[in-house]
Formats: sequence, C-alpha cells, structure tokens
Amino acid sequence: MRQSPIYKIPFQNIQEKNMSFEVVFNHIVEFMNVNPAGNYQLMVGTDSQVHKQHTVFITGIVIRQVGNGVWGCIRKVMVPRRMTHLHERISYELSLTEEIVSLFTEERKNQLIDIVLPAVYQGATFTMEGHIDIGIGKRNKTSEFVNEMIARMESMGVEPKIKPNAFVASSYANRYTKQE
Repeated sequence: MRQSPIYKIPFQNIQEKNMSFEVVFNHIVEFMNVNPAGNYQLMVGTDSQVHKQHTVFITGIVIRQVGNGVWGCIRKVMVPRRMTHLHERISYELSLTEEIVSLFTEERKNQLIDIVLPAVYQGATFTMEGHIDIGIGKRNKTSEFVNEMIARMESMGVEPKIKPNAFVASSYANRYTKQE
C-alpha cells in the first residue's frame, strides 16, 4: 500500500516536534502503561480556520486518563485557498479525523485494549472517540450536517462526539487554527 503525502505530515506538541505517527502511538502506550487500571479515552478531532490566502486544519490526538491527566499532540494541514463553503470545510475536517483514526488499526487498538484488559474487573476502561466540530442547536449553521458526520464516525467503529462534548476539535485543535 502506497501512502499518500498527507501521511508524512508530522505531529507536534509543546515538548516535541516532527513526530511520526509511530512516535505518537508509542507516547500513548507509555501514557497508558503508567496506570493500566485507569479509565482511558482516546480522542481525535479536527478544526479549521479560514485565513486571507489559505485554510488551516488542525487535528488533535488526545489520550485522557479520566481524573488523572492527558497527553496530546496536533497535526497541521494547510490548504492553499480559502475554503468558504461550510459543508466542504466540515467534511474535510472529518476526512482528516478519519485519516488519523484509520492509523489506529485493529492491531494497534488491540494493543491499547490489552494494556487495560488485566484490570477490567477493577474498573479499567478504554474508549475511542471522534470529536466533530458541529452542533445541533437551532442557531448552529452546522446542524444540518450532524447526521451525515455522525454516521461517518460510527462507520469507522468510533464513538462520535459533537459540541459541547467535542472538546478536542472545538477547544484543543481550535486554539492552534488561529496561528498563521
């Protein structure tokens, strides 16, 4: 299988730049191995911002141990034009999220599940969520796309989350879209 150039776009966070997905995955494994009896949420979400000459897309990956910290990173994709049509932008955001979710193959997901499995009877959990930067409010311009986007996430076997519960897209990734 030949990988598209977009797979080569590196991840980064405050501590580390130019991380491959393998490095990111290893950070997630290390984070979970600190306390295998934890409740873990692996969350992926994308947000975008239209600038003067281009549109910036930031995809965030966050592993959260409920009540006990997080580790996260982002990946930046720049489209060299203003993407002003909302449906196109939301759909592309979700495509970028789906691309990252697809990197968590069954083998990789099983590796993460195997970390918590010995402590499952003590309450350990692992879930994977796709955070979509859309909402259902009557005044929300994205509400007409909710069913389509949720169905896309569900088809990948990932639990979809929308606003206000889609904080990886609407808060974490959003913070980095403002930067040129």
